[in-house]
Amino acid sequence: MPRIKPDHGTITFFLASGANRQLCRLATTFNTQKQAFSYLQKHRTEFERMARARLASGELEDGIVVLPML
Repeated sequence: MPRIKPDHGTITFFLASGANRQLCRLATTFNTQKQAFSYLQKHRTEFERMARARLASGELEDGIVVLPML
């Protein structure tokens, strides 16, 4: 289940990769958890694709895949 942090609309979710789970962070400009979650769900496929590409290339920040808004 995605979680949202009160600071800067950051929402986190886990990307399943086989038996492994990778923590991902999406920074949004939304003010509410409902708006951010709706945005994540609407574009989930694209965010997962981006996260997999960044994970494969080793683009991690402190072990977390960090994603921008589309």
